[in-house]
Amino acid sequence: MYYLAILLPTLLKKKQIPFTRDQVLLAVIVLNEMFLGADHFLAHYISGTIVPAELPPIILSPIAGFIIIIAIFISRKYRLAASILITVPLVATILMGIYGWYLHIDRTVISGAPEGLKVTIHTLVWAVPIIAPLTASFIGVLGISAAWREEPADSGRLVLFGRTRIQFPFSKTRAYFFLVALGTLACLISSVLDHARTEFVNPWLWFPYVAGLFSVMAAVLLGVINNPSKGDLIVYCVAMFILILIGIVGTFLHIQADLFGAGGNIQVERFIRGAPILAPALFADMGMLGLIALLDPTEGTERVQAIKNGN
Repeated sequence: MYYLAILLPTLLKKKQIPFTRDQVLLAVIVLNEMFLGADHFLAHYISGTIVPAELPPIILSPIAGFIIIIAIFISRKYRLAASILITVPLVATILMGIYGWYLHIDRTVISGAPEGLKVTIHTLVWAVPIIAPLTASFIGVLGISAAWREEPADSGRLVLFGRTRIQFPFSKTRAYFFLVALGTLACLISSVLDHARTEFVNPWLWFPYVAGLFSVMAAVLLGVINNPSKGDLIVYCVAMFILILIGIVGTFLHIQADLFGAGGNIQVERFIRGAPILAPALFADMGMLGLIALLDPTEGTERVQAIKNGN
């Protein structure tokens, strides 16, 4: 279902978006791959050096982004080849995230502690961010979902090789809503653990938590509802725009806190060791992905026919 057409029927009848939803989504995946490499470098440069185990995301993420760019350009003529080309680096991204998650868990668990004390709230708050590596896996799953064509639209049937099809229990559009909800929840949990170090003395920290939970519920409900009304879509869009606003404001506040220490003096060192500047941007990322999910799910001959019919 083309949800954006329900919200803006008059505008979209006059002007069609030239790109398919999956192409737009893949372009955002490219940006995420680039930011993933930069964020990983900043997060691990705190020690002053990058050890070999920390190099894969820094090197592979930009390479994956470059490969996806090539695949997007050839996808109009060679869709199958483009899908395969996109899938290979994204599978590597998923595995990279899982491996990084394992390493972070290994550093969080206190191996010598007695049973029941190996993992505590204190270690979860002050150890390495346990959820952060899974960001890479999330990007990989989302990108692979966009790489393969669903035919017909909203059927949940993905076209693989030749006549091979794989049937999912829900449509790709619904899958995007559920993934946005899952990604937002991960951002929310990560934010709570990070800000717990400050003991939540700033009351403004509670706003993104409340807004984040609201956005998670809005995305889940839109994925569950069979025929959402215009009011349902408006509530969902409001939730996504709130996420974008939280990401922008949070990024600004993190940069301000990092660059300006006590007395208002610029401290570049805090830029590396202070509040993670790209962490709040993940909220904006989820909001943007949530809005992209509202775009036209059709493509190929199905999309051409829909445009001719004025739908």
